[in-house]
Amino acid sequence: MPENLHPESEMKGDVSIQDSVFLSESDNSLYFTYSGQSNTLEIRDLTYQVDKAFQVPWYEKLAEFKMPCMWKRGQDVPVPVIQNLNLKVKSGQMLAIIGSSGYGKSSLLDVITCRENGGKTKAGQVLINGQPSTPQLVKKCIAHVRQHDQLLPNLTVWETLLFVAQLRLSRTSSDAQRKKRVEDVIAELRLRQCAHTRVGNEYLRGVSGGERRRVSIGVQLLWNPGEGGSVVCVAACVLDLTSIDRQDRQRETATKEKVRSLAALFLEKVRGFDDFLWRATEEESMLTVSVEPRSHVISEQIINVPSPSDQELPGTIQQFTTLIRRQISNDFRDLPMLLTQGLEAFVMAMVIGFLFYGHGGIRRSFMDTAALLFVTGALIPFPVILHIIAKCHSERAMLYYELEDGMYSAGPYFFAKILGELPEHCAYVVIYGIPIYWLANLRPEPEHFILSFLMFWLVVYCGRTMALWSAALLPNLHTSSFLVSALYNSFYLSGGFMISLDNLWTVPGWISKVSFLRWCFEGLMQIQFNGLIYKEPFGNITIPIPGKLIVDGMDLNSHPLYASYVIIIGISISFIALYYLSLRFIKQKSSLDL
Repeated sequence: MPENLHPESEMKGDVSIQDSVFLSESDNSLYFTYSGQSNTLEIRDLTYQVDKAFQVPWYEKLAEFKMPCMWKRGQDVPVPVIQNLNLKVKSGQMLAIIGSSGYGKSSLLDVITCRENGGKTKAGQVLINGQPSTPQLVKKCIAHVRQHDQLLPNLTVWETLLFVAQLRLSRTSSDAQRKKRVEDVIAELRLRQCAHTRVGNEYLRGVSGGERRRVSIGVQLLWNPGEGGSVVCVAACVLDLTSIDRQDRQRETATKEKVRSLAALFLEKVRGFDDFLWRATEEESMLTVSVEPRSHVISEQIINVPSPSDQELPGTIQQFTTLIRRQISNDFRDLPMLLTQGLEAFVMAMVIGFLFYGHGGIRRSFMDTAALLFVTGALIPFPVILHIIAKCHSERAMLYYELEDGMYSAGPYFFAKILGELPEHCAYVVIYGIPIYWLANLRPEPEHFILSFLMFWLVVYCGRTMALWSAALLPNLHTSSFLVSALYNSFYLSGGFMISLDNLWTVPGWISKVSFLRWCFEGLMQIQFNGLIYKEPFGNITIPIPGKLIVDGMDLNSHPLYASYVIIIGISISFIALYYLSLRFIKQKSSLDL
């Protein structure tokens, strides 16, 4: 679109065509707020090749029983996907790249944004304002709206954009200025009617698919003001508008007429401009335009090229506070999930509590009590672990895009994730732990209850950190679940109840030393039995047995009680450190993006 055109001037042309195609929504109050300098994106003689072997994820290669030495065999010949490509787009213009699937549209965007995943530029240049494209320049100048929408579903449109404004606009901007910018973008994208509706997703009802797509565009427009930017975009809509429907003669005639009208409108708009690549012939200027599409290039995504900005972005503390508020807002609005988790914890507590019921004349044996303590500590973390892995992978692509765009760094997100889930974590432990403790009639003294509850809290949090690390380390839900299941089962079996710690040979013995389930069981046994005289019936007589002797017999008194807390905290810190390193150094691509 030539930069001196304004949407209002377009309405003076073919009103019927534009009204039916472009002005279909009720809110037509469009206005643009771009105030940056003119920009130019240029590609000269670009040739780009893709390595097919790189496109296949490593876990799929392993699933095919291929060893690493065989991964590239037969696929080591790069395939050219772009050859001798030239294009130029300036501020105020829109370039549509049209083509079928697999014809290099996404690869072109990867080259422009310096994300050559599995490919290599063999020849040519990408220039931004005459300068060779670099990752640093791209981060300042290019905003990338991806093919798939990656948004938090429980936030409203307004909240989604406001949180982004707090992360992306200059730290010197006031709250009023950020809100004004959000209002401008909502108006530009005609989202006023759904501004306070949840974004939603395929499982949660929210805004429509088209509105959700415009919210994704708005995320980029917040720091890339609108009309004056250069735009390289999908032509999916253009393909639909310019396609000929041949289902019957009436539709074919109608669509041909629509295409002729659009072509005539285009020719009228570009007549007199000398900076576009394709020039109309004299015959085409007389409106004898072919109704078959001529374009042979495109992208399934959008790239906006704004004016470079040297404004200082919000610092680490502001990023953290914004991210933690965003996470808490999104999580606590997911009422079905919260109710499901709460009900799950309550049902498990009731089942275990009534199974080991211990009030009145009901007396449990020592082994029954030991089983209760082991089961209570071992079962409580597992549902939480599965939930955390599923949740992290559902947000993984969004995290990757936001980190790649420089919206925030890994550190603030890490702390927001670690601390933002504490309220949900505490509620889960309360709902699970207190009913079991009361129904099973464990030691009622306040100090024993507090120590037991703290142990429950720590073991669940340790499982949570293990799940966070696994979800950040591995590329999809299945591989993360496999790793966690393998670790958890190893910790479970070496936890000191299934087999005595004295009878473990070297390898499971070392596993037991890092098993947070073992240290939880050891701590609970010491809390409940040390200092207690346990009366064990033998026939018609009852023999008093010091609880410490029983715990000693299971080799669960080899360390003082505080050691169990310290070791579980240490294991949690280790998982937290591994989680941070995974966030920092592993690309958080989802399996769909590999």
